[in-house]
Amino acid sequence: MSVSEGQNAFPSLVKAAEKGSVVTVTRHDVPVAYVMGYERMAAITETLELLVDPAAVKAVKEHQAGRTKFLKIDDIPE
Repeated sequence: MSVSEGQNAFPSLVKAAEKGSVVTVTRHDVPVAYVMGYERMAAITETLELLVDPAAVKAVKEHQAGRTKFLKIDDIPE
């Protein structure tokens, strides 16, 4: 969607974003921005934060390698 189209359709862009859509905004057919909902952006931010946490990355790799040990909630010390 072009910038001028987006200006005219802003309320519908926000509604689409709330429903999970991501709208690419262009200027002269070149992408310049995205409109997306808060929940989607929060999920992206959380993922990025995990990817820069060495302990989280190690835990994911351990799980993917099948080395994750699962405990019952009662077995976890307080």
